Amino acid sequence: MKTIEIIGYRRANLGKTDSQAIREEGNVPCVLYGGKDQVHFYAPMILFRDLVYTNEAHFVHLNIEGEESQAILQEVQFHPVSEILLHADFLKISEDRKIKMQVPIRLVGTPAGVSKGGTLVRKRAALKVYGFAKDMPDHIDVNVADLDFHHAVKVGDMKIEGLEFLDPKAAAIAAVEVPRAAKLAADEAAAAAAAPAAAAPAAAKAAPAAAAPAAKAAGKK
Repeated sequence: MKTIEIIGYRRANLGKTDSQAIREEGNVPCVLYGGKDQVHFYAPMILFRDLVYTNEAHFVHLNIEGEESQAILQEVQFHPVSEILLHADFLKISEDRKIKMQVPIRLVGTPAGVSKGGTLVRKRAALKVYGFAKDMPDHIDVNVADLDFHHAVKVGDMKIEGLEFLDPKAAAIAAVEVPRAAKLAADEAAAAAAAPAAAAPAAAKAAPAAAAPAAKAAGKK
């Protein structure tokens, strides 16, 4: 997995007013967990571009005023309207300690159901895994080539040596679904095909009923 370096500066003051001032200067308030003490710091927002806006996971080399740590980005918060990065949490890691991490997925292959008119729907963008840092991939490939209509790849189908998947095993990662227009067309075709079959028994019942008056008339003669 690739490593991105982020240079930070310790915060002298904590609180909403100080955090707002940090953001207005183009920085992001941050916290580093996992060590002996929590470290509150801030870092230039531009340094987060390749860490946050990507489809790969990364390790982070933190340099906070000369104090260096290996970490992973644990959680980020965005402004609900402007989507500006508001806060970032980092977790300090070491070679002898397992970590939990969200790893982005990549869908590989063209599903069989798509060639028949179906649509491939991604249900999850990342999977939560547990393992040693050395075993963490920058992304997880999910093979969808064998998917047909209404079939899905589930978390329980995934196997990667050295990693444990923490999402529910029954949770779908990707599935092939039938578009609504195609489904309506199929339903209409099925209804049209069923109409003659339903009409045949009715016609058969009507025939003896129509023959009865004719038989009575013949008897009177």
